[in-house]
Amino acid sequence: MRRIGFIGTENSHTDHFIRFLNTEHRHPGYRAVALAGGRNERNEALARDGGIDDVVESPEDLIGRVDAAIVSTRDGSRHREQSEPLLGAGIPVLVDKPLATTVTDAEAIVTAAERRGVPLVSCSALRFVPEIAEFAAPHERGELRQLSISGPADPDSEHSGLFFYGIHHVETALELLGNPVVEPASLDVTVRRHGDTTVALTRIAGVDVVLTFIAAADGHRAPFHALATGTGGVLARELTLGPDYNAPALARFVEAVESGTAPAGAAELISPVAVLSAITEALDGPAQASRS
Repeated sequence: MRRIGFIGTENSHTDHFIRFLNTEHRHPGYRAVALAGGRNERNEALARDGGIDDVVESPEDLIGRVDAAIVSTRDGSRHREQSEPLLGAGIPVLVDKPLATTVTDAEAIVTAAERRGVPLVSCSALRFVPEIAEFAAPHERGELRQLSISGPADPDSEHSGLFFYGIHHVETALELLGNPVVEPASLDVTVRRHGDTTVALTRIAGVDVVLTFIAAADGHRAPFHALATGTGGVLARELTLGPDYNAPALARFVEAVESGTAPAGAAELISPVAVLSAITEALDGPAQASRS
C-alpha cells in the first residue's frame, strides 16, 4: 500500500482527496494515512471521518511514515518550506496550486525534486474542466489572436494576494495556448486596478492575453470564463467546476508515483509562477495606474 500524508489541511481540497482515497477507494493500493499540523479541531475531524490514525506536528514528521505527500496550504508562500524536506527525503509530492509565489521558490522546489529524482506534480483544477477540450477541438474560430480569462481573485487576499485564486487564470491561459514556456522576467505586462477588478494585459506565444481578476463581494464569487478570439470568430465558455474537480489532479499524481516520472517538466511547472509574478510586480510597481 502507498501511504499518503497531507500538509495544509485547512484547505477543503484535503476533504476531496481523502474522500477519493479512503471513502470511495478510487485508487486501490493508495490510502491517506497521516495529517500534519497537530491535533487541532480540523485535523481531528478529518482523521475521524477519513479513518486516519496518524496526526503529526510538522511536514518533516511525515518522513518515514508516508510514501507520498500532498501540500494544500492555502498560502502558496509556504509551499517551499513544506515540500522541500519531503522531496529531499525522496518522497513524491503533489503541491496544490500554486506551486509557489515567487520564481525563486518555484525553482528551489523543482530543483529539490530533480536532485532526488522524485516526481513533483502541481496543477490547477481548471486545466481539466470539460470546456477546455472545446477550445482544442477543430472549429471556425481561426487563428488565435486574443485570449481572455476572467474569474475570482483578490490582490488583497491574506493568502499571498492574487496567487490564491489568480493562478487558475494563468494556468488556464497557458493550457489553452499549448503550455508554452515563459521565461522569468520575460513578459511586458500592463496592469490596471479599479476597485474590485484588476486587469492584466500581456502577450504570450504570440497571442494577446487578458486576465481579469474580480474580488468576491457579499459572498458572491464571479465564475471562471474563457474567451478566445480568432481570425474567423469567437469561442466563449464558462468554466465549470463539478463536485469532483480535484479528482484529475489526484489521478495525475498517482500516475506519476506509479511511473516515477513527473507529467510536466521544470519549465512548464515554473512558467505559471513566472507569469503571475510579473503581474503582481506590475501591480505593485510605480507604473501601475488608475487605481481607484
